[in-house]
Amino acid sequence: MAFDPNETNDDFEATGYEVSETSGDHITPMVAEFTEQDLTGLASESGQDAATLETALFEIKKVIVGQERMLERLLVCVLARGHCLLEGVPGVAKTLAVETMAKVTGGTFARLQFTPDLLPADIVGTRIYRASSEAFDVELGPIFANYVLADEINRAPAKVQSALLEVMAEKQVSIGGETYPAPLPFLVLATQNPIESEGVYTLPEAQRDRFLMKVLVEYPSPAEEVDIVYRMGVASPEPAQILDPEQIMALQAGADAIYIDRAVVDYAVNLVLTTRNPEMMGLPDLAELLTYGASPRASLGLVRAGKALAFMRGRTYVVPQDVFDIAPEVLRHRLVLSYEALARDISADQILARILSTIPAPQVSPQQDAASY
Repeated sequence: MAFDPNETNDDFEATGYEVSETSGDHITPMVAEFTEQDLTGLASESGQDAATLETALFEIKKVIVGQERMLERLLVCVLARGHCLLEGVPGVAKTLAVETMAKVTGGTFARLQFTPDLLPADIVGTRIYRASSEAFDVELGPIFANYVLADEINRAPAKVQSALLEVMAEKQVSIGGETYPAPLPFLVLATQNPIESEGVYTLPEAQRDRFLMKVLVEYPSPAEEVDIVYRMGVASPEPAQILDPEQIMALQAGADAIYIDRAVVDYAVNLVLTTRNPEMMGLPDLAELLTYGASPRASLGLVRAGKALAFMRGRTYVVPQDVFDIAPEVLRHRLVLSYEALARDISADQILARILSTIPAPQVSPQQDAASY
């Protein structure tokens, strides 16, 4: 069967995929290691954390009109300790959203405007000779902040983009043989303009793979644009700080502790494996459209982001819907499309919609009949 790009669900709703029982091995009991008292305490604490995150989210919405999906995904990246790449046309509040989130969640903030004449030392820092002491001192760059906004990251050449690789992966910078750790929490949020083709440098695949998510930022609706004009026409709203770095790290630890069933992990891995070998997963028509699939970082990212999303939704466990909802943002920038796909104007999102609507999700629930174990 040939691939039809029109057979996609642009909204990535769950109605498109088939829910089936897992075959083979039994499903591990969701709450086997917890007592009822433990579960009650965990659920209560998770509900309080979810309420705090919701308060922070609505504080951001005082400034940002619409863009609910983008704002939720930004908070998911914070909880999952993953970097985020925002892509959209100019003027859709990408930079403003990052600045507002930094104010609401606390911590230090640095904005780096990427330009073709930027140097790696302008970002990470460099060694400076002090004549008074006849020695070299290290001058740390603006990358040493809790939230780093790499604005228009595709306007800088590859040597500048690669300066971010170490700090994004290891949360540290090496200068003059010394290693300097980045402050925690640490998050790189980059923006790029997809309509510019002159004077820009496309991010290489290895660099894109370091980002946990790629979020597409669309134009606001007509009603939202009217609200933007009224809200920003006189004076921009000022958000209040809801969280601080210590609270953020505590929330990150809470998201790490969210339980994920083996069946849900298998579902996440199957989604990633389908991007590499679609013919083995029952989608041979996609093989000619993909040159390379997602790396194991994608499997790790789906699990981490799924935990963070479940945590935001007030649950102590991950369900397949969490992985399904977060999959487009985690996978879209990790796929390398073939010339065939580019010639037929088939996007990564259309391929992912086909995969998500085909790979069956397991049925996982908190309560299961003991006879099924």
